[in-house]
Amino acid sequence: MRIEVNGRPATADALAHPALVNYGHFTAMQVRGGRVRGLDAHLRRLDAATRELFGTGLDADRVRDLIRHAAGDEDASVRVSVYRPEAEPVVLVAVRPPVEAPSSPQGLLPVVYERPVPHIKHVGGFGQIHFGLQARRAGFDDALLVLRDGRVAEGGITNIGFFRDGGVVWPDAPMLRGITMHLIDERLRPGREEIRLDDLPSFDGAFVTNSLGIAPVTRIGDVSYPVSDQMASVDKAYASVPWDRI
Repeated sequence: MRIEVNGRPATADALAHPALVNYGHFTAMQVRGGRVRGLDAHLRRLDAATRELFGTGLDADRVRDLIRHAAGDEDASVRVSVYRPEAEPVVLVAVRPPVEAPSSPQGLLPVVYERPVPHIKHVGGFGQIHFGLQARRAGFDDALLVLRDGRVAEGGITNIGFFRDGGVVWPDAPMLRGITMHLIDERLRPGREEIRLDDLPSFDGAFVTNSLGIAPVTRIGDVSYPVSDQMASVDKAYASVPWDRI
């Protein structure tokens, strides 16, 4: 891993605040040859969350420069975090080896949990990590977050979509609207509806999305799905998203 803070190699002093104060936000992306899918959406996310949490904007050109400086033209997984130890927000860029979407269908364990301030991709994901570990210990790949009123919201680190009658449906519930979800939205115009656990058998299949890409879901708790033929339309929509130069 390589970490830079405001364009400089991270030091212990620079990392002290994010290590001790669990307040900030981030976006995660896959970089291939100096390019990113949906880069403008990532930059808008960072600016909007910085305004909401810290009361000031975040210059997109500066963020691009910081990502480019840290990642260069190499293939990488990049996480851009924003926090504010003093008057101005600080941008931390972490660069790790690239990761692809899961090659096998996913299984999700339903758990009752709602992320605080769910529309922001914020740091401090104790609940998501905790329930994700529980899911894996039970033989699943991740958790499916279900609100106390029974509505399905999102995966532990993903968005979830469902197939029905040839179309895609997203859950209508408080959630993070992920970048990959947003990019698919622009191309397929899926529907939205309240989805409860009892509704899951009525769907033809499911899939998850996050910064790694898209993967089919074949098991949610006791409900099983085939890998839907409709995955092809979602994969095609995502593949049509251009790779933007950082």
